Amino acid sequence: MLKNQFFAPSLKSDIDFGFAELPRKRGSVLRSSWGRGKQRKSRMRILSKPFLTKYSHFIFVLLFLSSCSSKPHGDVALLDLIPKLVPDYSGVTIPPNIAPLNFNINEKGSAFYVKITSSNNSELELYSRTGTILIPEKKWKKLLTNSTGKELNIKIFSKDDKGNWSGFMPFTNKVASEPIDPFLYYRLLYPGYESWSELSINRRNLGTFKAMALIENTVVDENCVNCHSFNTGNTDNFLFHMRGTMGGTYFYSAGEFKKINLKTKEMKNGAVYPRWHPSGKYVAFSSNKIIQRFHAADNKKVEVSDLESSLVLYDVVKNEIMDIELADRDKFMDTYPEWSPDGKYLYFCRADQIGENYDYQQIKYNLYRASFDSVSRSFGNAELVFDAAQIDKSIAFPRISPNGRFLILTVFDYGCFPIWHKEADLYSIDLENFKVARLDLNSVYAESYHSWSSNGKWLVFSSKRGDGLSARPYLSYINENGSSEKPFILPQKDPDFYNSYLKTFNRPEFSTVKIELTPGEIRKLAKTEAIQAKWYKK
Repeated sequence: MLKNQFFAPSLKSDIDFGFAELPRKRGSVLRSSWGRGKQRKSRMRILSKPFLTKYSHFIFVLLFLSSCSSKPHGDVALLDLIPKLVPDYSGVTIPPNIAPLNFNINEKGSAFYVKITSSNNSELELYSRTGTILIPEKKWKKLLTNSTGKELNIKIFSKDDKGNWSGFMPFTNKVASEPIDPFLYYRLLYPGYESWSELSINRRNLGTFKAMALIENTVVDENCVNCHSFNTGNTDNFLFHMRGTMGGTYFYSAGEFKKINLKTKEMKNGAVYPRWHPSGKYVAFSSNKIIQRFHAADNKKVEVSDLESSLVLYDVVKNEIMDIELADRDKFMDTYPEWSPDGKYLYFCRADQIGENYDYQQIKYNLYRASFDSVSRSFGNAELVFDAAQIDKSIAFPRISPNGRFLILTVFDYGCFPIWHKEADLYSIDLENFKVARLDLNSVYAESYHSWSSNGKWLVFSSKRGDGLSARPYLSYINENGSSEKPFILPQKDPDFYNSYLKTFNRPEFSTVKIELTPGEIRKLAKTEAIQAKWYKK
């Protein structure tokens, strides 16, 4: 009996054996008409018993020849190169619960054959006339389940117009033992401020290709939705911000939303860039006066700068908001707060307060931290952690691993908003010895908006390495010494997806929680009057 038999779509015969016409789909594998269920029964009725008896030998020969034509056979030439795959899923470490890594083989050939074999002898065979490899989800899931903690060996072959097969150099992917969080949340928008009428916060199931818009601004009178944030210590805590006529900060916990107006008369600026305290009782924000510059000729099309910024603390339980009192804070601009996993330290970015006349290219942010007493809601003195200005750089987006060992941040030339800085890279700080290292996952384009998985083994980040304009979500395995492995783009069902999709993936964040919210529910919530936060002054 032939195992994992795949039929060549180009196979034809001058003998009519009475088979029903097989459906054809671009890039798919055509299988024998011996299907399953109702389809199988209907096709069996086409063949009468006398017909099967008379032509059984010819049918067997046809099946055998079709199998041979879709698999490499005869003298196979071995090529000294790894095939070009788009997206590039070669030599990567992947989660055991990730969706199929569908890809295109960008090599010449009239047909292609792919064989994926695990070190425990589990295997998957695929065939395509176009070079588009679409992996069946159930078979992929079974393969990964059987290969957790092991390696996958991938062999790819191409057939030329004369029917001769060539084999490319095989490559190996590793299936990690640690799973990835089941959900990824991100904001979708056009990258160059072309349209503010199409903003949404979306959820993607990372084990499948299912994605949906959780919050769309088209159902809330085109108000801007932004700054979504999960509590990495307790991912049941979630919030997002909305600007406009339905403005407010929307807090989610235990399956319910509350709409809060955090801006009080005592505050000069609104609260942005939220980070949850691990206890879920507090959220740190920065309160910023922001200016945007749009350049006509500069390679950095947009520049976002703070004219002033400070840190504030919101007490979720008491509905109180207050200044984070740090010594000499009027001399500095503090932004981008981040809590340590034990909740005892608040990390943040700090630059000298600018005057009326300033050069925005000279603004440099360094990394600081201050101790926190959760009972008294008080902070200690700010201490320098990483002096980026000393190496003529600036920093943004500090994010600490769940075990508290590593802090990853974006390093770039100047300012506080790196997504338009081509030179922006991700760096890691070992908080045990404060050694700083540039991660291997970087490219020549901007990397930013990174987030840790709940087990601390996976990092998702936005990268513009595709076209320099639209950010795409990339995933990377982080090993025990804090080093990153080769990143790979979030897989899509159609491997050509990113070639034509214009929107940028902004602020991706992992979560273990599946938040359910219908357009009607979000509109009803947005129309409610916001609960006013109370200002607390010590």
